[in-house]
Amino acid sequence: MSDGSALVRVLSYNIRSMRDDTAALARVIRACAPDLVLVQEAPRFFRWRKKLARLARASDLVVLTGGGTAAGPAILCGLRATVERTEDVLLPLTPGMHRRGFATAVVRFGSARVGVLSCHLSLQKDERYDQGGMLLDRLAALGVRHAIAGGDLNERPHGRTFRRLADDLQDCWAVAPWGGEYTSTPADPHQRIDAILATKGIEVLSCGVPLDHPGVSGADLVRATDHLPVLAVLRVPAA
Repeated sequence: MSDGSALVRVLSYNIRSMRDDTAALARVIRACAPDLVLVQEAPRFFRWRKKLARLARASDLVVLTGGGTAAGPAILCGLRATVERTEDVLLPLTPGMHRRGFATAVVRFGSARVGVLSCHLSLQKDERYDQGGMLLDRLAALGVRHAIAGGDLNERPHGRTFRRLADDLQDCWAVAPWGGEYTSTPADPHQRIDAILATKGIEVLSCGVPLDHPGVSGADLVRATDHLPVLAVLRVPAA
């Protein structure tokens, strides 16, 4: 664009370790034509790198970072993205709870530079709230003016962790709702627990579940995994 800004399509998707219909999953991702995919529950055990790479190839993307090294979150990207750096972060382990982490990167789309973070927050409310603070700290530590975070927050918008994040960042669906709102479960969508969030300098053009997106089959959405994806179209200013 003449002002140096970039339109960036971001998809956030919990893929349940690719235990469902991976062909349907790849078709959904490919139809959404994302520049970035913020994945949760990527494969993280036996041959996890090969499994994630296979999904990326089937979706016309490449693996940017994450997977087993981030305890599940991962980032895929298209060839428009120029990668500056990546870092996978493991969060403090609470005894008896599932290990969590962040997959993070700094990428460029032409003159637009943006930090990216994929997350899957705790099921336990106090641990989840602490992880929300760590997410905000991690975005700040990326050292970039503009940033995007997405993931399975395991909490509805009225929850205190969701509100904490939405106080500092834009809840993209609330800014420019489009498509469907609810992300869980595909067969009976009744709650929004997945979100894409952006720093306040980013313009949110649309955000929602791509229920009526060209090429996205309702049957594929049900077969692909146990969450519905969130797709956001964002305008990121030049750095």
